[in-house]
Amino acid sequence: MSPAPNNHEFQEWWNKQRQTNPENSLLLHDDSAGHVLTVEISSPGADRTVGKDRSRSARQLSWLWILKLQQIAAFFASVANSFVGLIRTANRRIASPDSPADSSSSRLYRVIKVFLIFVLLLLFVELVAYFKGWHFSPPTVRSAEVVGIVYANWLHVRVNYLAPPLQSFTNVCIVLFLIQSVDRVVLVLGCLWIKFRRVKPKANMEYKTTPSSEEEGGTENVEDYPMVLLQIPMCNEREVYHQSIATVCIQDWPRERMLVQVLDDSDDLEVQLLIKAEVQKWQQRGVPIVYRHRLIRTGYKAGNLKSAMSCDYVKNYEFVAIFDADFQPGPDFLKKTIPYFKGNDDLGLVQTRWSFVNKDENLLTRLQNINLSFHFEVEQQVNGVFINFFGFNGTAGVWRITALEECGGWLERTTVEDMDVAVRAHLCGWKFIYLNDVKCLCELPESYEAYKKQQHRWHSGPMQLFRMCFVDILRSKVSVTKKANLIFLFFLLRKLILPFYSFTLFCIILPLTMFLPEAQIPAWVVCYVPGVMSVLNILPAPRSFPFIVPYLLFENTMSVTKFNAMISGLFQFGSSYEWIVTKKLGRSSEADLVAYEKEADPLLETTAGLQRSASESGLADLTKLGTSKKPGKRRRNRLYRKELVIAFVLLTASARSLLSAQGIHFYFLLFQGITFLVVGLDLIGEQDTSNKL
Repeated sequence: MSPAPNNHEFQEWWNKQRQTNPENSLLLHDDSAGHVLTVEISSPGADRTVGKDRSRSARQLSWLWILKLQQIAAFFASVANSFVGLIRTANRRIASPDSPADSSSSRLYRVIKVFLIFVLLLLFVELVAYFKGWHFSPPTVRSAEVVGIVYANWLHVRVNYLAPPLQSFTNVCIVLFLIQSVDRVVLVLGCLWIKFRRVKPKANMEYKTTPSSEEEGGTENVEDYPMVLLQIPMCNEREVYHQSIATVCIQDWPRERMLVQVLDDSDDLEVQLLIKAEVQKWQQRGVPIVYRHRLIRTGYKAGNLKSAMSCDYVKNYEFVAIFDADFQPGPDFLKKTIPYFKGNDDLGLVQTRWSFVNKDENLLTRLQNINLSFHFEVEQQVNGVFINFFGFNGTAGVWRITALEECGGWLERTTVEDMDVAVRAHLCGWKFIYLNDVKCLCELPESYEAYKKQQHRWHSGPMQLFRMCFVDILRSKVSVTKKANLIFLFFLLRKLILPFYSFTLFCIILPLTMFLPEAQIPAWVVCYVPGVMSVLNILPAPRSFPFIVPYLLFENTMSVTKFNAMISGLFQFGSSYEWIVTKKLGRSSEADLVAYEKEADPLLETTAGLQRSASESGLADLTKLGTSKKPGKRRRNRLYRKELVIAFVLLTASARSLLSAQGIHFYFLLFQGITFLVVGLDLIGEQDTSNKL
């Protein structure tokens, strides 16, 4: 078989293509001698620029990492500078107290700070023991390591000398806690009995028509209305003076049978002029109203009321109704309260319930509403029904002037003049009635600073009063049962024991038991009983059930302020005599002011000309008030050192409980510590305002 002829044309074409594109991978050669066509297949050669590109990418990557490291270093430097600035700012705010109360409370702050250092030291010891495995196999005093010998001696001291007294103190606090819980349950049961039996105070008469309607068939005579004095004590109440004066002046009561006293203790001249103008406006409208200003402002509110009661014309009046500057009684307030005095000659006080216009403003006001709803719905109502005695709330109440005079009138010896006069009147044999159905609108403090100062006064004053009137209670002519109620329930259990065990048990003892595990607090004390008590407290305000956990944690947080106030009042520290007016914001709307004007119109028909000629309408006054407010105020957070230190104590204890896997205790300490931290950073409620420097 002859060989195939060579394809010279294809070979020439292919060689031309190879010369044109040398990177082609297929080469053809003609071997004439062997009549063989050789095909060389060569893979594309490595690109010479690949290595160059790869080296360039490596350099770029290194520069990229250097740039990132620089950015990270700059970030940490800025964080460090911010942290240092925060520490300096915090130290400046913490180290410069704004009030004498803060100065006196530095005693408690120093004690808590030492306690924090002690707890941190114990945490360090426990961490060392944990990583060495000593929690499972403790070392002995014969251990070869010095650290082991020290830890073994610490265990010996802890077990034999520290844990037993701590356990005894824990048991005492648990007993007090249970006693107070039983008291709370009894109060709730009493309230349920009142609701079930529909027990209510009954008046012997009722005012149905106004005296002006006699011509239209009214049967009542003006002489049937007793003489009533209405007092509005105030001090620098720029935001609320208008609404309080307006609501009192439109009372549905004969003008010739009432007198309104505006007791202004303001030291701000601008506020004095505003209040004077408001009083003059209502005088032009025919309302019997007078303005009083003391030149010597001694005794705070008690001194103000005492000065007003010393006027000669007071002897012509039978009753006195008292309203603080932020209170807004309804037009029928007197008609709903005065009838209870008729036929009850031994009745000295009629107290009404507070209702809050800003209870849903923020979390702080919601939590306050829970507390005060229980106070009025349960405590005041049960005590009023069963023993005819309770603490006067200082406002929204009507006193028989004879009862005030017989018990000695207003005294300036404490910051709780309302409780003082109520206790003395009770010892003189006067009875009290509480009306849960008659409500008086008022305002809750919206900032933690204002609320804290209010609570300090409310919890230091009772201890002052207890020291002063203890002997008087023992010497009084009331029954032994009433004496026991005053001493053991009214003062000791509800004013002293409650803040004492709340602070010591949950803020001191519980963290300590994490580091001294030989002393234990049962889980039912930490979780179950407080949970049940919180449910009982929240029953009068059922809409607040979603806030039951924040309420429980916040009440434990407030135990620091209440405990400090209780101690300062009991031992007569300087802050116990401090009176700071609770800041109000004036939450009444323009619609409320218009409503006041409409309520006033039918009662003041004879002065319609004066009303048209007077340019001070409700809305005009509101505009004046807005333009007269001092500008240049900013909101800022404050730092509360006691709350912050206790937050770190509880968080440290929660870390220790995590090492020993104590579930309920860990979660309680963790969330309670976070709550203290939030409050200490002033992140609850509205922030305080201060003038720009």
